[in-house]
Amino acid sequence: MNKDELLGKAEERIQKHRTAEATLRFVDKAGHPLPRLDVRLALTRHEFKLGCNAFRIGNIEDKALQKGYDDRFAALLNYATLPFYWGGYEPEKDRTSEDRLEQMADWCRRHRIAAKGHPLVWHEVFPKWAGALADKEVLERLESRVRHIVYRFQGRIDIWDVVNEATVSHRFDHAIGRWMKSRGAAACVADALRWAAESNPNATLLYNDFNVSPAFEKLVQALLDRKAPIATIGIQSHMHKAHWPIEKAWNVCETYARSGLPLHFTETTVLSGEAKKDNDWHKRRTDWHSTPEGEKAQLDYGRQLYTVLFSHPAVEAITWWDFSDLGSWQGAPAGLVRSDMTPKPLYDWLAAAFHKQWTTDAKVASDAEGKAVAKAFFGDYAVQATTASGQKLKGTFHLARSGEHALDVTLSR
Repeated sequence: MNKDELLGKAEERIQKHRTAEATLRFVDKAGHPLPRLDVRLALTRHEFKLGCNAFRIGNIEDKALQKGYDDRFAALLNYATLPFYWGGYEPEKDRTSEDRLEQMADWCRRHRIAAKGHPLVWHEVFPKWAGALADKEVLERLESRVRHIVYRFQGRIDIWDVVNEATVSHRFDHAIGRWMKSRGAAACVADALRWAAESNPNATLLYNDFNVSPAFEKLVQALLDRKAPIATIGIQSHMHKAHWPIEKAWNVCETYARSGLPLHFTETTVLSGEAKKDNDWHKRRTDWHSTPEGEKAQLDYGRQLYTVLFSHPAVEAITWWDFSDLGSWQGAPAGLVRSDMTPKPLYDWLAAAFHKQWTTDAKVASDAEGKAVAKAFFGDYAVQATTASGQKLKGTFHLARSGEHALDVTLSR
């Protein structure tokens, strides 16, 4: 399909894949039906994960800017990626930032934001102190790191980018690179996934890569053949140099959906400033700024990308990179908000799309058996009801895409 066809049918696909006809039976605490109710159903949290990296939680000196960051993030998003890069998490041997990450995860939980840890195994951000150790000890420490972190954070963080970019790890001349080169990426990734799964059997475990190529596809298939505990494929889509054609975004979804696994777009970057075709992924720039024209271009392309990805049945999450221009990766003007935390047009569009357009706020009436039917987006709901005598009742329920769409909803005063 071309771009016009993809966008033209997107709303139809969204309604097909992101909503269901829910049959609700309203009951009291004893399970007795509540007939003849006037009911309002309001979606309070999408099941679909709308996210961003949240690296600046508790990390901005200016209190007003920190509050602006926190407030804007929590108002829009339900999913946050937290940093577990080995070299940053353990900058000195046996001295970790575990306490800080726990505080970040707790902030997410207080705001009903699901947290993901990123990444546990990666050849970059390799700790400097580890270079002085024998490879055997480094790999023992790597396994211990994965097991400890996943176990320690369970309940706070139950989604993990376990391994990052293994298709190119063999190019790096250190313990992780040599491990990947000697054993092969599939064997190493499978091992790391098993370490994580054994530490938290209920965790959702991802393999994450930028390299959308046959090498990535072969690695995913090899993991499936090995019955590795991979639950989701993570796809990076940084666009510092140029936008992906919308057709490419769709074709990437189609390609990796053939694995039978759900897809997360884990690192999506669309600039609100000039693209840099000479961009060096390892250098930070100070000459890269958001512009009115760039913000309009970010909006125009960003809303097409989100619409098409949200309409694809295999996609379960989109994570933006970064939330704010303040301290952004490479100094790129990639944020949904500016350095002063004011929202860019794409932020406002996302708020309107996911909280006003693609949402459910419906009024229904229960019949003599306490039943009502409503077309609803998947997610968490708040229910307010009024009986024939004027009594006010309330309750909650979750409508899951993969679960039953006929639900009993308990209401009380």
